[in-house]
Amino acid sequence: MFFTIIGFLVVLGLAVLVHELGHYWAARFSGVKINAFSIGFGPALLRWTDRRGTVWKISAIPLGGYVSLYGNEHIFDRKKYEELPRAKKKGHYLSAALWKRIIICTAGVAMNFGLAFVIYTGLFLLHPRTVQMPIVGQVIQESIAWNSGVRAGDTVERIDGMKITSWGDIILAKELAGSRDAELTLLRRGEKIIARLAPAERWGLIADGSKTFEQHKTLPGAMYSGARRIYIESRTIITVISQIITGERSSKQLGSFILIAQMSGQALSTGIVALLSLVALLSVNFAILNILPLPVLDGGTFVMLLIEGITRRKIQGRWVEWMFIGGWVFLILLLLLTMKNDIFRVFGW
Repeated sequence: MFFTIIGFLVVLGLAVLVHELGHYWAARFSGVKINAFSIGFGPALLRWTDRRGTVWKISAIPLGGYVSLYGNEHIFDRKKYEELPRAKKKGHYLSAALWKRIIICTAGVAMNFGLAFVIYTGLFLLHPRTVQMPIVGQVIQESIAWNSGVRAGDTVERIDGMKITSWGDIILAKELAGSRDAELTLLRRGEKIIARLAPAERWGLIADGSKTFEQHKTLPGAMYSGARRIYIESRTIITVISQIITGERSSKQLGSFILIAQMSGQALSTGIVALLSLVALLSVNFAILNILPLPVLDGGTFVMLLIEGITRRKIQGRWVEWMFIGGWVFLILLLLLTMKNDIFRVFGW
């Protein structure tokens, strides 16, 4: 339990802190006053006020955070902003140029991707690892792979267009394929062969355990591998979300903070490399989640700012407020669904 609680606070806390610092620094750069910076929601456990008047808080419910900007409430009613005296408009969110508000909106996501990139680059550079080559050691007879023509000794080069560099990439590609057929490009004695595998719980492929190598990276190589890792994880998350929306994948696979806590405890007990890897993975997940075009998320705010920039018309009115309320309702329902999934998973229901 100790590892679970501490690991959860470290993993989620870092991802949230970096995200909110992105918004904070972007607002500072844009000349917008920050009323409050909070890690967590609800009552403040700790709070202090800096010389700029920003209230910094660590709050009781550690499931996210926020940066409260001066004048943010006026996005629902621009008339109140227009009625403010000139002195009151200084440092106001709506006084910032549109491009600066876009920077404020997107800075949190950029910081999450940046954190993941730094962690992955550092791990690839400083922590050499043994990599299982994508060479088939055995194919279970009469399995999906066997019936599709895959044989022992084949090297898997690509799956659905994705370059395969390790056996881990094969596992990931199968997950991405979901309920669709997967097209494998194989290399067999210098000849390229195409095999199409139908959806199945198992393809029937077993790796050649003798074909491994120690992976050492230079700085450019580590940076490339870090960026590629983020791209693959982002693509995976987006694919899973789209498959859940279309019904190709069950929503039961979604997890909440309970799953994050369990994974964090396991990672902390395993070691610093596992913990940092989980921080990076969660940071990518956090970034992708915030890109979704819901009004309460950064993606929704970005879409609204983009529409404002294209149409040259200010988005305002009660309907905007109702959109935000609808977004919060959706997130709360999503949280309840994922909590239900985790509770059923824990008790084996």
